[in-house]
Amino acid sequence: MGAITLRPSHLSWSIAARLTAWYTATAFGLVLVATGLLYWAFVQNLRDEDQRLLADNVQVLRTLLRERAPNAAALKEVEWEWAARQYEQVYVRVLTDRGETLVETPGMAIVLPRETLAAVQRGPTERAVEVRGIDGRTFRAVTAAAGEESSARQTIQVAIDLTHEQDMLAAYRARLWLILAVALAVSAFVGHRIARRGVRPLEQITCTARRISSTTLDARIDRTGLPAEVASLAITFNEMLDRLQDSFERLSRFSADIAHELRTPVSNLRGETEVALTRARSLDEYREILASSLEEYERLARLIDSLLFLARAEHPETRIARERLNLRRELETVVEFYEGSATEHGVALTIDASPHLDLDVDRTLFQRAVGNLIANAVAHTPRGGSVTIRASADGPSIRIEVVDTGQGVAAEDLPHVFDRFYRADKSRASASGNLGLGLAIVRSIAQLHGGRVEMASQIGHGTRATLVLPT
Repeated sequence: MGAITLRPSHLSWSIAARLTAWYTATAFGLVLVATGLLYWAFVQNLRDEDQRLLADNVQVLRTLLRERAPNAAALKEVEWEWAARQYEQVYVRVLTDRGETLVETPGMAIVLPRETLAAVQRGPTERAVEVRGIDGRTFRAVTAAAGEESSARQTIQVAIDLTHEQDMLAAYRARLWLILAVALAVSAFVGHRIARRGVRPLEQITCTARRISSTTLDARIDRTGLPAEVASLAITFNEMLDRLQDSFERLSRFSADIAHELRTPVSNLRGETEVALTRARSLDEYREILASSLEEYERLARLIDSLLFLARAEHPETRIARERLNLRRELETVVEFYEGSATEHGVALTIDASPHLDLDVDRTLFQRAVGNLIANAVAHTPRGGSVTIRASADGPSIRIEVVDTGQGVAAEDLPHVFDRFYRADKSRASASGNLGLGLAIVRSIAQLHGGRVEMASQIGHGTRATLVLPT
């Protein structure tokens, strides 16, 4: 299957636009909810007030009906009582038990006939309901029993005109819509200002990143005054720049070292070939020149092989073939290989390891790592010295120590001995043909196995190189 490429959407919003939209929506939503609740409370308050006033007038009318017969004078008293507290018109009607009108407010039959209020339920709670009159106006009405005893069979109908109340609510809604429009505009403006101020540190980071190139990797983001979240991003970005700068410098040094290491054998080969071609030579002379050239070819081959190994070891997809090995047996195999070289240098090799230690490693890589440590120790140990290979268990790990009685490594050189092409003793390295890659390979092999390599040394007392690998 082909790789899936994710492309940015053309409709993607910027962070500032998203923050503005979210702030505007949140602020306007809060204002809208608050305004709606206020409007609902206002309407509810008006409705409750009407309910109370209707109930009061029903009680007043009941009192009047108990004291006297229903007549126009009684209705006038109710209307005056109502007019003292409200602007709306009040309509009152008293019906007999047969539904005939005993008395009513003049004009009520035209606006609110009996049939219109017949649907209003008569009950003890006297709950007001809204009804629509003949002329289209809205009324709030209540129907109630006239009272006790003989008048209990009579019915009282009281209604008020809601025209003034509805006009007031319409004006109130118009003002609320204006307030909401202004709130929306203000929320958007303030949200945009806050968003721009909020993303300003990100713009500073963007400007800094835009200026960075291979020649300005030392540029860093100033964290002064940055918010905590953005300061954390700036710290991470600066740490990334530190790693990039270090990698770039190492790559530059690595490239320079490769060029230097390749130039020497190539120059030697070219010089020998030019000298050989200056005149005719004997067969022995040609054989001597070819033998010298072969040494340079071998040096080039070792250099290329080591560089390729380091490149593969640093690749994130590199896998190793682990197998269960007896540590003592593997160390004996490696020591046997280097026994001849050690004897030639006058250095004694000894092994101090239990025969019962096992570990899971790649056999070839393990032998190469231990072999490089032994070769390095033998090369820096004078005649008559010794190199001891010790192995011991350390919790979930195995420690393999290569201890020599050589000249030691200076303290300023210890942090760099595992770097590529680094040579603590440059004169001896040049004479011996050392490439300066052996310890770098040991570190790569240790990292491939999830372990590490350490070195401790003291001038004149020898060096201890420790390879720590998980069992």
